[in-house]
Amino acid sequence: MSILGRFKEIMSSNINALLDKVEDPEKMIEQCLRNLNSDLGKVKSETATIMAEEQRAQRELDECQADIGKMQSYAVKALEAGNEADAKKFLTHKASLQAKLTGLQEACNLAQANAAHMREMHDKLVGDIGELESRKEMIKGKLAAAKTQDRMNKMMSSVSGANDSMASFERYEALADKALDQAKAMAELNKSSQSSIKDLAAKYDAEPDTSIDDELAALKASLNK
Repeated sequence: MSILGRFKEIMSSNINALLDKVEDPEKMIEQCLRNLNSDLGKVKSETATIMAEEQRAQRELDECQADIGKMQSYAVKALEAGNEADAKKFLTHKASLQAKLTGLQEACNLAQANAAHMREMHDKLVGDIGELESRKEMIKGKLAAAKTQDRMNKMMSSVSGANDSMASFERYEALADKALDQAKAMAELNKSSQSSIKDLAAKYDAEPDTSIDDELAALKASLNK
């Protein structure tokens, strides 16, 4: 695509819209600056060429107009000198110059339009580059702040996860305490049941204590004697 062919594309581009659509603005702004500076170098070179063409076309137009004026002046002088044939030659050459003048005027108009377009494109590129340069550091600062906020969000998420883990641990601990209490209660019940049976059996297993009765009977017997 020629530099003039890119004119419409460059002039219609919106640098803010480009930045809004990208996922990584920092990389995009660096790439945009590289592209725009590359385009600016081409535009400068092409603008210089087209401006030179504009100057050449204007010079040729001015020279042709000057020559037409000269032919008119020479024709007048020839008539004043009584040389009608010479005057006719000057007027004939003037007519050919006037025909040439029409083409030179069209070429000059086109060169002027092209030069105006190139200067407009040059100014647009310079403005876009200046805007990007001024916004680059601001965008980098915002991205750095966003990355810091993202790290903080991840840390907060980790803290929240730790709180959830602690809550789960406390629930598990409560379940363990409940199970332990139940086991202790069951052991107590089992112990109580076994003790009652043993005490009851001991009541019938024990031999009656007859020593006092025997001693009392012996004492009575001695008194009766």
